[in-house]
Amino acid sequence: MKLTSWTDYSLRVLMYCAASEGRAQPVTITEISQAHQISRSHLTKIVVELSNQGLLATTRGRGGGLRLLKPASDIVLGDVVRKTETDFTMVECFDKALNSCRLNRHCRLKGVLNQALQSYLKVLDAVTLADLVPSSKAGFPAK
Repeated sequence: MKLTSWTDYSLRVLMYCAASEGRAQPVTITEISQAHQISRSHLTKIVVELSNQGLLATTRGRGGGLRLLKPASDIVLGDVVRKTETDFTMVECFDKALNSCRLNRHCRLKGVLNQALQSYLKVLDAVTLADLVPSSKAGFPAK
């Protein structure tokens, strides 16, 4: 399974904010854009969505920026992936409306792939944002 760039960039934004906790100045979209070489416009859309999901606090204007709305230890990776990924349909037969497979009644692939997907999400459910970034004492990212 491959994550979409939307999910990848969402995780990068959250990780950058988590690594910057305790910093005097909040993180800016421009800062993240430059650090990861991602379009500022695209990141703005992602930040708005993460804010709508209750993960980021945003402040406009001079001295404004982004901060995590809750502690990094309370943000579960599996929850973020579920909210940012749009499609977990690994194969056609996962979608009853589109399924045209003639093997559907006798095939066990769907069950095996679904079990693999659930295992994948279970691993992500055991990881928080805090597990992914160095402690704030490490000074990453510096600002």
